[in-house]
Amino acid sequence: MAKMASGNDIKAAEATYSGFINLIKVSIPVLVLITVVVIALIV
Repeated sequence: MAKMASGNDIKAAEATYSGFINLIKVSIPVLVLITVVVIALIV
């Protein structure tokens, strides 16, 4: 069985997860915008 992470590891993991979620929140609209522009140029 895997050991549970200590408190410091949990804080580090939460910080990493939070940063990842914020990156996703920013990158998805950017990718959608790029996709729309490319489709508009094709059509």
